[in-house]
Amino acid sequence: MATSKEFDYIIVGAGSAGCALAYRLSREASRKVLLLEAGGKDSFPMIHIPLGFAFMMKNPKVNWCYETEPETQMHNRRITFPRGKVLGGTSCINGMVYIRGQREDYDGWAAQGNSGWSYDEVLPYFKRSEHRAEGANEFHGQGGPLWVENPPMEEKLELADIFVQAAVQTGLPFNEDFNGACQEGAGDYQTNICKGKRQSAAKTFLKACENRPNLHIATGALAEKILLEEGRAVGVRYSTSGKNAETVEARTKGEVILCGGVINSPQLLELSGIGNPEVLEKAGIEVQHPLPGVGENMQDHLTINVQQGINGLQTFYEETRPLSLIGNVIKYFTRGKGLLAHPAAQIGVFFRSSDDEKTPNAQIHFAPAASEPDAKGNLKPTPGTTATVCNLRPESRGSVHIRSADPKQHPIIHANYLDTEKDRQVLIDALRKVRGIFRAPALAGNLGTEFRPGPEVESDEEILSYIRAEAESVYHPVGTCKMGSGEAAVVDERLRVHGIAGLRVADAAIMPNIISGNTHAPAVMIAEKCADMLLQDAGVRVTLPEGLESDSQASPRSPAALKAVAN
Repeated sequence: MATSKEFDYIIVGAGSAGCALAYRLSREASRKVLLLEAGGKDSFPMIHIPLGFAFMMKNPKVNWCYETEPETQMHNRRITFPRGKVLGGTSCINGMVYIRGQREDYDGWAAQGNSGWSYDEVLPYFKRSEHRAEGANEFHGQGGPLWVENPPMEEKLELADIFVQAAVQTGLPFNEDFNGACQEGAGDYQTNICKGKRQSAAKTFLKACENRPNLHIATGALAEKILLEEGRAVGVRYSTSGKNAETVEARTKGEVILCGGVINSPQLLELSGIGNPEVLEKAGIEVQHPLPGVGENMQDHLTINVQQGINGLQTFYEETRPLSLIGNVIKYFTRGKGLLAHPAAQIGVFFRSSDDEKTPNAQIHFAPAASEPDAKGNLKPTPGTTATVCNLRPESRGSVHIRSADPKQHPIIHANYLDTEKDRQVLIDALRKVRGIFRAPALAGNLGTEFRPGPEVESDEEILSYIRAEAESVYHPVGTCKMGSGEAAVVDERLRVHGIAGLRVADAAIMPNIISGNTHAPAVMIAEKCADMLLQDAGVRVTLPEGLESDSQASPRSPAALKAVAN
């Protein structure tokens, strides 16, 4: 057993949140920061090629390759849960879509008693992290590490703009900025792509700070246990891999921050004896601190495809034919342009599945492409185009729990998709809305046959059967270390684990409710805000982002206060 040096902060997980947190904390030269990542460096070539995400969905070199237990409402299918296992985490394998969610999402968090998390209070953190290529404004920032841009016009196929026209013809507004004043409508997604290359959290935040002498980055470092002494986190035990594999105990005189994400953060808490006593005892873990909310409250976006044949308009299928593909490869490696520079989805639509909804509750990811998995699970092009639609605010709740004391064993994941009648009806209604867009006048002259779900699938019962058979995750799981108060909460509004000093969670797991959109940008925001709270609580004078006049500056809780929370 090797014992490493002592650090001010130990960050577990170098994904979207962990990289942003390491960047921000290490700017304080007096603070020593250790960043642990179970995966390796982001050197796998496909990471940096935007369309390369299709080859990483089941690649264990960069992916944890999680999957759910058989889902009872979905024909007992196991649903894949790709999570990045590499510097940059899931931001290295995601679709590169930059979406923050709706004002109402964050105001809803604050309304649950989480002070400091309203939209007006988190917007400055979004802006601080961002470098928007088109310039700063009321809703966007410039000068931050994270590159954000609208897709270049010359890179879009004509079909993409025609789909937007079709959506507008159904009564939706055109929206030039989903991250602006209002989310509803159809338009271009902003993306994390610059000059044809993915802008992951490692490429942006970590690249900007990796050479700071006060930041130590350890890859191939699997966290096994949080070290606890007298109700306080004092370090992390982790194992390294490779020729010189060893077990290391890193100590901290400050705090441990979990940024492992919705799966790994609750897993490490439970491996450390923090969680539901029934779960811990079943796995052979000694209970150090009962906290029944650990691993509960998981939410995810479930999506279903409508795939449509197209005539007379170019799609990705034509672009992947042998001669065209060679041309695209040459274009990409000489100019950073062409097919390989595309995100997973160019066009987005946010709409209300019924008139009863006050704000958009459904999201379309549209691409002028259709694909099917090959024998290895990688996606291969097929003629056509796809609009996949998800329910943004599911009622169903799942869980993540360890199955044993072995940190290398994947936890038990229950998503519990379609667990409520409303979740089922929202997706049925949303699929009908997608069909309505395809049947709008703008596409009338180019519409072929709908081959998924197919014209024979028409009634609610038939559509629901199709959803049960083919719906998949959009890979936005959140919520397993819920922020708030009460028995179900794991962390407070300053992201401190209830009842344990010196321990926080700062990633998408803390979301009390899922946001209305993709989750990379909110995970970065959470880390940005956590960094300020950590430094404030350590007595460091913090310059708050522009737009925040003040912020609650709490000192670390006293032993008496910790005891009160624990009881």
